[in-house]
Amino acid sequence: MELNYVFYIDASPEQVWQTLVSPEGTRSTFFGTVLNSALEPGSSFEYVGPGADGENTVHVYGTILEADPGKVLSYLEHPGPSYRDNHDELESRVTFTLETVGSCTKLTLVNDQWTPDHPSFANSKEHWWMMLSNIKTYTETGKTLDFGW
Repeated sequence: MELNYVFYIDASPEQVWQTLVSPEGTRSTFFGTVLNSALEPGSSFEYVGPGADGENTVHVYGTILEADPGKVLSYLEHPGPSYRDNHDELESRVTFTLETVGSCTKLTLVNDQWTPDHPSFANSKEHWWMMLSNIKTYTETGKTLDFGW
């Protein structure tokens, strides 16, 4: 099982990186969450924001595999504790790769290494399109898309 997406964004890799890791960027593009992490290989991370457990719901957490600003962000992730009782047994890898193409950035997302029968696969397949479209729109315009939620 692998999810693979490519988007071209009219911005520099550094600008796309800021959208991926800054509190303003993640809050705008990752459903209101903030990425908490030292962004160093082996360090932990969590996306925290409004949800079932209040303002500080952990939506996703895990371990940073690689964080090379403007180039690669990769991590192993688990769904937050409020989503699945066996959250610590469920895992996938997410890798964002940023490449300069002309005057824009090619953003490639690969979400792979899914635990067999991972219940979040279908949800991720649906929502990555929205999040990546929002990353593109936000980075280019400073605005977000209204998905009607």
